[in-house]
This record gives sequence, structure tokens and C-alpha cells, in this order.
Amino acid sequence: MTDKFDIHAFWNDVMNQNKETLPSYFWEDAVIRWHCTNEQFNVSEYIRANCEYPGCWEGELERIEEAGNLIIAAGHVLPMDHSASFHVVSFLKIRDGKIQEMDEYWADDEEAPQWRRNMKIGIPIR
Repeated sequence: MTDKFDIHAFWNDVMNQNKETLPSYFWEDAVIRWHCTNEQFNVSEYIRANCEYPGCWEGELERIEEAGNLIIAAGHVLPMDHSASFHVVSFLKIRDGKIQEMDEYWADDEEAPQWRRNMKIGIPIR
């Protein structure tokens, strides 16, 4: 059960690159994977990658689903100047209120490719 884990507080600390509080969300031996760039991190490496990522960030959780000890969260992330836009889907395996494993899939938001626009199918989500 994931009821002891606060996904909203975790998300806010990730967005704020809060290196003081982020370790408290993880088991010491937790594993974090960023599949789109083929990287696996331990907790300290993940916190360093997140907190030293250039710039200041904002974002919102767009969807949260829970299944047993798994939280699935989809979020929208932007630099403060809105010069780019990203979406992330995170799978957090929770044990006793802390992250044991986290698998994330990051994507740059961009326009549909020209070949698909030429088909004149679909409509914008937003």
C-alpha cells in the first residue's frame, strides 16, 4: 500500500531541486532508471543529476494512479522561462512509505512529425 508516500510533496521537492529533503523519500539502496537515456542511478547520483540540472523548473502532476505498492505519475515539466516543454511518466515502487525503485520515461514535447500532419488525422490535445 502506498498511502504513507506523499507523491505531491516528492514532486514539489523534485521541481525545486531540494537536495536536503530528497534523500528522505528513498531507501538507501533504491535504484532509479531513466530509460530514454539508458541511465541507472543510485540515490545520491539521482539527487545530484536532478539538483545540478541547469536552470529552475516548474511543473504539474497531470495524472496519478496507484496499484498495490506502485504509483504511476505523469507530469508536465518546464523551465521557468517556458523555453522548452517535457512530459515524464514515473513508476515508483514503494516499500514502507519510501521509494525502492523508480523508472522514468522523459519526452520532449514537440509538434507531430510532418508525415503525420500531412495525413490530416487527429486533433490537438490542448
